[in-house]
Amino acid sequence: MTWRNGVLLFFSLLFYFWGGPKFFGLLIAQTMSGWLFALLIHRLLSRGAVKAAKLALAASMAVGAAGLAYYKYADFFIQNVNTVFGISLPLLRLTLPIGISFYTFQVLSYVIDLYRGRTAVQRNPLTFLLYVSFFPALIAGPIVRYIDVEKMLPARDHSWERFSSGARRLVAGLGKKVLIANVLGELVSFLKDTGEGTFLSAWLYIITYAFHLYFDFSGYSDMALGMARMFGFDLLENFNYPYISKSITEFWRRWHISLSTWFRDYVYIPLGGNRVKSARHIFNILTVWLLTGFWHGAGWSFIAWGGYFGLLLLAEKFILAKVFVNMPVLLRHIYAMLAVLCGWVLFDSPGIGDALAQLGNMFGFGVNGLAGPDSLYYLRSYMIPLLIAAVGSTPLPKKTFIWLSEKQGGLMAIIEPLAVGAVLLIVTAFLVDGSFNPFIYFRF
Repeated sequence: MTWRNGVLLFFSLLFYFWGGPKFFGLLIAQTMSGWLFALLIHRLLSRGAVKAAKLALAASMAVGAAGLAYYKYADFFIQNVNTVFGISLPLLRLTLPIGISFYTFQVLSYVIDLYRGRTAVQRNPLTFLLYVSFFPALIAGPIVRYIDVEKMLPARDHSWERFSSGARRLVAGLGKKVLIANVLGELVSFLKDTGEGTFLSAWLYIITYAFHLYFDFSGYSDMALGMARMFGFDLLENFNYPYISKSITEFWRRWHISLSTWFRDYVYIPLGGNRVKSARHIFNILTVWLLTGFWHGAGWSFIAWGGYFGLLLLAEKFILAKVFVNMPVLLRHIYAMLAVLCGWVLFDSPGIGDALAQLGNMFGFGVNGLAGPDSLYYLRSYMIPLLIAAVGSTPLPKKTFIWLSEKQGGLMAIIEPLAVGAVLLIVTAFLVDGSFNPFIYFRF
């Protein structure tokens, strides 16, 4: 296993260096910092020096968060200082290192879990570096916690069955990204450029953006999980059909699961979770969701987006829970999707004012009519991709495949590899003929 880890580490580091050589040293420094602090914390705890270990943990978290704060949030704070005090401090205009939001959280989770006694110390720096730099999940997640792969790093199963199932998952993710997300991304760009401002264009835009975002990010997660399985790692799922949710609470149990559970385990529960008085419970939920919004981007619209979902979750917990009991499932689903779509408006807008204008158009305020020639044209032109996206965001295709496999196992054994090969061929043709189209979550 040592040579396998060595090969995987070499290519993981090469992958990162190839994509961002300027920040290669930062990745190494952040990783080794976490590893060294973990060794120190382990030694202190073994000697019974709990207070000193807690100080070391705080120092580790400060160092780990410093890089993220500097590169991702420095200009945001400078802009706000300039606004508040009426000064003109120059912006740093720093480039965001690739994957820093994800690998910072992975390092922090390891150190915190070690302090809590939930995992053993990793004494091999190269093994720990492999965990952090593992290329399938390094760039845009899912956020892999050390406790979830601890046993797989020294020993894991390899087989043709695992490799082939991982390859199928990889191709499925490629198909989601290239054949659905990229196509819908074109429509998002067209609708942005038209500036039609009609009721139809507003709704068509946000529905398209919602599907584009889902297939782009879940496609990447499928690719990451598929490649990881090809190398013997079983990573946790990051999406579970979030657009079938019947509440916002359910939605966030299904969307970007690795991030939601990270904030739950390392922020919400340490703050006291729900085992506190109501006022403190409200504070804990809002804190977590404001931080979740801020994690996604250095802007007030992201903070507002996090606060918006925090308020919705509070409303569901303290007010709507009793209402939901007697509400038809369909109405609950419509409510959840309307709330999510309004949230994506905040998520996608450059500022809160732009988001309010877009929301106004969606609900009939300040619109330039019901529909226009551009929105009608694009609706007709992209109707089929939108329908495919709508069906593909539900469990129906998977259930259909399972049903056919049970009823026509022999036939599906022939059809499935042919379908996978066809998707791979079509994706390759699209990539050769198309332009560079990065994953949305690269910028986070």
